[in-house]
Amino acid sequence: MRYQISGKQIDIGTALQTHVKSELNEAVKKYAERPTDANVIFSRNAHEYVCEATVHLSTGLNATAKARANEIYAAFDACRDKMEKQLRRYKRRLKDHYRDRSEPVELFGASSYILAAEEQADDSEPETLQPIIVAEMETQIPSLSVGEAVMQMELAGAPVLVFRNEKKKGVNVVYRREDGNIGWIDPQMDG
Repeated sequence: MRYQISGKQIDIGTALQTHVKSELNEAVKKYAERPTDANVIFSRNAHEYVCEATVHLSTGLNATAKARANEIYAAFDACRDKMEKQLRRYKRRLKDHYRDRSEPVELFGASSYILAAEEQADDSEPETLQPIIVAEMETQIPSLSVGEAVMQMELAGAPVLVFRNEKKKGVNVVYRREDGNIGWIDPQMDG
C-alpha cells in the first residue's frame, strides 16, 4: 500500500510516519481486500490535533475517517479505530463486492462547485440570483449499485453521494435523512 502522510502547517516526524504506516496497514489488511493507497493528513485546530485518513481500495471504494485529540498520536489512534470499525462493519459486503465485480468501479469526471453562503442583514432581495462560485474543482462520479452507493457513503462518512446507477445508467443520489434513514433519489428518464 502506498502512503501519503502530511501535515498542514505542522511538522510530521519519521517516528509518527512509521507508526501510521504499521498501525494503519494492520487495521486495514484485516478487513479489506488489496488496499491500494492511503492519504493521512494531520492538522492543528486550537489546542487539538486533527487526523483525517482516506484509504482507497482496489475495487474503487474509499474509506474515510476523522478524529481529534489533544496529542497527535492519540488523534491518529482514534482515527484508525474509526476506520477499523467502519471496515469491520462492511467486511462481508466489501468481500462480496470484490467477488461479484470483475472490473473496478468505473469513474466519470464531473465538475464540483462550492457556492458562497449569502449573508443578508435584513429581508431585502439580493442584487442578483446568480450564486458566487468560491471554488471549482474536478470530481469523480462512481458507477455503482444502490447498495454499493449506500456503503460508499457510509464508509466515506459523507451526508450525500451522487453516483451513476449501474442498472439504469442514470445519475442517482443517496443521502442521510434527518430521521437517520437513507434517502434515494432515482429520477425517471423519459426517452
